[in-house]
Amino acid sequence: MNKIKVVLGFDMETDIGSWTPWYDGLKNGTPVILNILKKHGITGTFFFTGDSAKKNPKAVKAVKTAKHEIGCHTLFHETIGEALFEIPGMMPILPEEVENRIRLATEWVEEVAGVRPVSFRCPRLFGSTAVVNALENLGYKTDATYPMYYFREQLVPYHPAKKDWTKKGRMKIVELPNFADLSMKSKDEFGRDMDQWPLFRTESADKVMEHINGYIAFCSKKGVEPFLCFYFHPWEFWPMREGLIHYGEGAVMPDPFIIKNCGKYAEEQFDLLIGRLKELGAEFYQARQITT
Repeated sequence: MNKIKVVLGFDMETDIGSWTPWYDGLKNGTPVILNILKKHGITGTFFFTGDSAKKNPKAVKAVKTAKHEIGCHTLFHETIGEALFEIPGMMPILPEEVENRIRLATEWVEEVAGVRPVSFRCPRLFGSTAVVNALENLGYKTDATYPMYYFREQLVPYHPAKKDWTKKGRMKIVELPNFADLSMKSKDEFGRDMDQWPLFRTESADKVMEHINGYIAFCSKKGVEPFLCFYFHPWEFWPMREGLIHYGEGAVMPDPFIIKNCGKYAEEQFDLLIGRLKELGAEFYQARQITT
């Protein structure tokens, strides 16, 4: 069997992404994640938004003390790249604003962490050529954004092209494709059902493993070593509010799958998922450790 490289990434943001202004999940879910990673003797990358780092310095310190990588995830979980599909109220940052925005987010995270982040991930995997060029200019080593489910071309880490971040080129930064089961036939117009988040908690770790094994077989036929980059969120490891969520001048109603089984079940299945991956002989890396 080919060697399997795994990157576990955690997007440190407000509860339920951009749909609330609270950090209950980050405060209470981060210790859960850290305990599971410690149990398995592995490390990962925690992508903090600038705002989450400033408002949750204890969580940043805990991640750093446990020797995990601290990355960046924009300022406020905004759409920093080009949207792959429309989300009401989520207007993207203009390309000419991108570099200054990422620079400021980087400074906010560095101010709290005491270390400058070198790994980045765009919220919702909405990346762009402008983002990758900005990251290169700011000295980033990796961008864990490429949505394999959407572009379906790059299977392994690669150096992107300066004029098209989805193509191979000669930039120094390394682009990390996010796991999607390309062995399956998609029933979604954007291919989102190939993206296996959040199957680990909406169904089970074993259900995710079915897709991982399918993708490993797919990679074997292609003659490439399987690379699995995942994204999780601390709020998934703490019970989230159900039903209509009201604050400010309005309310939101997340789709049921977004918050299904957040809390204890997610904790149990995440633990099992890591165990299953270890049984396959997977090797775990921080994003900054990945080279082409």
